[in-house]
Amino acid sequence: MSQYYETNPVKSTVPEHDVIMRGRKLLDITGVKQVESFDNEEFLLETSMGFLAIKGQNLQMKNLDVEKGIVSIKGKVFDLVYLDEQHGEKAKGFFSKLFR
Repeated sequence: MSQYYETNPVKSTVPEHDVIMRGRKLLDITGVKQVESFDNEEFLLETSMGFLAIKGQNLQMKNLDVEKGIVSIKGKVFDLVYLDEQHGEKAKGFFSKLFR
């Protein structure tokens, strides 16, 4: 009895998510599904690993590639926070402030 083993690795359907920060001045983020909102002090991104809130000063979108799910942001970064089920109250408060 022979068994067949596929030689091609199975590709994940979830896009890979990475955050690369260079000197608190430049962020490269992959695995971005959608840019929910942004201004010069705050970005809210939906990523494959949950919602990501980025706070800072003079934030600007340097690059956006929707097909590849890549976002580059420049400016002074103060805070990176994932908003997920574990932080339900925090996420709820954040969204209520955002959509007033």
